[in-house]
Amino acid sequence: MSSETTDVATGVTGLSGRYATALFDLADGASALDQVADDLRQVSAMIDESDDLKRMVRSPVISRGDQSSAMQALLEKAEASELTRNFIGVVASNRRLFALTDIINDYLMILAGRRGEMTAEVSSAKALSESQQAEIISALESSVGGKVSLNSTVDSDLLGGLVVKIGSRMVDSSLQTKLQHLKLAMRGVG
Repeated sequence: MSSETTDVATGVTGLSGRYATALFDLADGASALDQVADDLRQVSAMIDESDDLKRMVRSPVISRGDQSSAMQALLEKAEASELTRNFIGVVASNRRLFALTDIINDYLMILAGRRGEMTAEVSSAKALSESQQAEIISALESSVGGKVSLNSTVDSDLLGGLVVKIGSRMVDSSLQTKLQHLKLAMRGVG
């Protein structure tokens, strides 16, 4: 599968898409698609959980050597594969760590596309239970007619309800959005 086909098939574009496609091709050649995906999910979780790490990967002030050393230490602690370590080392030396989260998301999207899966991004006010996640997956799979994996996040700004995004389609059933629409409607009355 050429990288052009991969880009078109999954919709990944731009800088992050090019890096993700390159990593996908390397991982595919090394029969390490799942290992790299697991490594990347772990890195993404570490970035999400640490404000210091978020600042470090986005900072243009921190030298590329310091960024690279810090990332390599994290990857070693996480017992990431050599392929993942080398790849993130290249990303750091090219001063592209600011795009790492997008690269990870694009890689996972390419992998899901290759397997005929779709990933649904679900935001909720509170963490979803396993049974709630299973219900959402079931409803989405029957709606889209294919396998769906869930990437759920908690958005404390939401008052209730869900925001679900699959590809370019988004369903916003959040209470916050409903209240905003009501507020706008009320301005027009009277």
